[in-house]
Amino acid sequence: MVHTAPAPGLTVAATARRLGVAPGTLRTWDRRYGIGPSDHAPGRHRRYSMADVARLELMQRALVRGVSPGDAARYAMSVPEPELARLPPDADEARPRVGGRVLRLPGVGGRARGLGRAALALDSVAVSDLLADSVRSDGIETTWDEVVRPVLGAVGTRWADTATGVEVEHLVTACVSAVFGALLGGADRSAGDVRPVLLAAMPGEQHALPILALAAALRAHGVAHRYLGADLPAGALAAATRRTAPVAVVLWSLMPQTADPEMLSAMPRTRPRYRTFAAGPGWDGAALPQRTGRLTSLRSAVATISAAVLV
Repeated sequence: MVHTAPAPGLTVAATARRLGVAPGTLRTWDRRYGIGPSDHAPGRHRRYSMADVARLELMQRALVRGVSPGDAARYAMSVPEPELARLPPDADEARPRVGGRVLRLPGVGGRARGLGRAALALDSVAVSDLLADSVRSDGIETTWDEVVRPVLGAVGTRWADTATGVEVEHLVTACVSAVFGALLGGADRSAGDVRPVLLAAMPGEQHALPILALAAALRAHGVAHRYLGADLPAGALAAATRRTAPVAVVLWSLMPQTADPEMLSAMPRTRPRYRTFAAGPGWDGAALPQRTGRLTSLRSAVATISAAVLV
């Protein structure tokens, strides 16, 4: 008689990648709700079987429909194992659309899809865990470009088409702000004689998440900076510039209404001089003063600023 070895199970990390969630989320679901790996072989790490993964997918579908995590886990655990393989694909996942219970995210990776699902379920723990895991694995620039931006863009499209989803955007923004803000690690401990980069959003500009992402990325690359947040008044920016003698000033604008080239021209002069950069789509088409650089993406901004100041 020929004995067929059982198919090897998946590790926590492999299962998380397959589902598009953070490994910490799977551990939390296992600890809180008892929906975890069924492989209990002694002497090695527990592994998820295909039936375990199918149950987790059922739980995800229920979460997207607004079911609480506890009820979603109980529902997934109640399905007998022989029925798991016969369950049809979820109709909402098979038919991408702007409205309904899924986000349209074509061509993205598993992390972005997982973030979209967690965001629609308003699961801030899962959103934060996934973001933190992505930063640890892939870095800030990749997390921003390939995870955060696609999801925020999809949420924005959803709102434009259906006038729904503001609460989703607020939750994702709050979680990104918390995860990226924690990376700043409090006060910049660079040497006192190091000239910093000043980072701020223009007066009236409330959308400062990209400039926060830039601050976190610069910290990771060892660039001294001062992050001054959203809606910084012109007088406050001038005072900060005189006080810190920066090596560069980066001003973010999302909308043309907050992109004011005259404010750039009126910036105070210091010795030694500093470089000025205009960042964000609000500056598109604006007549910028001479010697003002243009930053169009997080990755290029990090490279440009690092090349300018780390000499």
